[in-house]
Amino acid sequence: MRILITGAGQGLGYAAVREGLLRGHDVIAGSRNPERDEERLRELHSGTGKLTIVPLDVTKENSIFQAKETIESEMDYIDVILNNAGILIARNETIESLDFGDMEQTMETNVYGPMKMIKHFLPLLRRSENACIINVSSESGCFTSAYGGDYPYAISKNALTFFSAQLKNALKPEGFSVISIHPGWIRTPMGGDQAPGDPEDTARGILDMIEGKVKLPDDAWMVDHKGQPMPF
Repeated sequence: MRILITGAGQGLGYAAVREGLLRGHDVIAGSRNPERDEERLRELHSGTGKLTIVPLDVTKENSIFQAKETIESEMDYIDVILNNAGILIARNETIESLDFGDMEQTMETNVYGPMKMIKHFLPLLRRSENACIINVSSESGCFTSAYGGDYPYAISKNALTFFSAQLKNALKPEGFSVISIHPGWIRTPMGGDQAPGDPEDTARGILDMIEGKVKLPDDAWMVDHKGQPMPF
């Protein structure tokens, strides 16, 4: 399968690139800073899959468009988009102290980025026989986890999961699989060194979903990395 991964230079995106290549898939690694990330990504190319690295900044629509043009010039379809790129800022701010510049930056990356990705790459996905969209969300976006903190991140992830539900309904007649996933608290630059989870485990779970090895409940609005439904 041909799998496009955003935020591929580190964290979960990097682990997903590795897992995809090990399983023999053709992986397109989208990186905001390919000069920084290319050497590390090339070191992953130990599997039988093909690795393609493209400059891709999800906060800039022209960057997404240029990435689509580059990819389309080399291949006539893609099977999967893994919308992984995201940011976590202004963690300790109360609503009284919240800088809405941080709010806007978070929404631009965590919500508008995935929306723009689908806007531009949907024609390539439609040429696949097994089109799949996976949006990396978070349990912090669940109503049951509305603990009154992490305002930019939590609100953005709630919005991303709602967008996933919209896509699921809109694209279901065309045979698309659309999944919103809670990756768990994992050891990444975002999650920190104290996180209990391993990004490699989450990457394996995501690839199992992509390959159809995990049966996902039709009525789940979000699942964890093992395919189990998350609370609303």
